[in-house]
Amino acid sequence: MRAQRGHPDELIVGLVSVSDRASRGAYEDKGLPGLRDWLTRALASPWQHHERLVPDERAVIEATLVELVDSVGCDLVLTTGGTGPARRDVTPEATQAVATRQMPGFGEQMRRISLAFVPTAILSRQVAVLRETADHAALIINLPGQPKAIAETLEGLKDAEGMPVEPGIFAAVPYCIDLIGGPYVETHPAVVQCFRPKSAVRAR
Repeated sequence: MRAQRGHPDELIVGLVSVSDRASRGAYEDKGLPGLRDWLTRALASPWQHHERLVPDERAVIEATLVELVDSVGCDLVLTTGGTGPARRDVTPEATQAVATRQMPGFGEQMRRISLAFVPTAILSRQVAVLRETADHAALIINLPGQPKAIAETLEGLKDAEGMPVEPGIFAAVPYCIDLIGGPYVETHPAVVQCFRPKSAVRAR
């Protein structure tokens, strides 16, 4: 069912946690709460979210992404989990299968941020893509599986005084959504400062 915006600039977000164990109830899912909590802190404009908890099954992940974009009408879909080199990690393949265009800069920056903490960040295969239909487009981003890593990649790195030293990927998300015809999204600068060219900043 198509989601209805309560405001013209309300962001419709799909949140997808990919986990075999959590989807069958053997493990408490931490991905969806981590995504939801971060967005609650970061977004200054109205938003609604639609959550899905699915197993590491490529066909299921693909169908979920298509449903959230094509049927629900999400502007942004964030996934967590299933991006490593293990045989069951197929989230990037499912994401690329439903894509119309690739957005490689997001994955590059996520790995760059994570490498500040662990050398195994090079094993991460997170991708970001656009999925476009005749009348709608959405940005889909694969994020890490742990809430701490989710926040780090979205927010970026800051020094001891709280000044940014490495931009997080969410800084570019609002302008990307502008460019694909989505709502005008604003953030709380204390969490993450979104960037737009001066010509794209809406007058208050």
